Amino acid sequence: MKTILLALCMAMSFTCARAQANFEAAKKEAAENNELILLNFSGSDWCIPCIKLHKNIIASEDFKKLSDDKVIVYMNADFPRNRKNQLAADLKKENAMLADLYNPKGIFPYTLLLDPHGKVIKTWEGLPAENALSFSNEIRAIYQHKK
Repeated sequence: MKTILLALCMAMSFTCARAQANFEAAKKEAAENNELILLNFSGSDWCIPCIKLHKNIIASEDFKKLSDDKVIVYMNADFPRNRKNQLAADLKKENAMLADLYNPKGIFPYTLLLDPHGKVIKTWEGLPAENALSFSNEIRAIYQHKK
């Protein structure tokens, strides 16, 4: 069990390394490249649906291609509980600000698609029913419609 959790945490940390950590920087990047922002609220070490979302969708090649193709800027606002997984103080503050702004009910996982100005376009509460390809295609369709 520990091996599975360790492998999952390593996979999520690789994926999160590609994530933008600063909301203002994400908005700037999205505006410069005509991209959308995908903001995901997760509890990476305690929320089973969050772990499944990251493993089955966000870590997928279909999802990564959205960033590579300049469709989205990905942000993960993580709220780990385990002491060894705690975030730096500035990142905790940034995530708390995002939660106050976009997730005041504390839903996990909670995913939002935002325009470059931070306006909500679409939300997903909980684990999306779609697979990675369907989820990515839905985001692409919204992006194409917004162009």
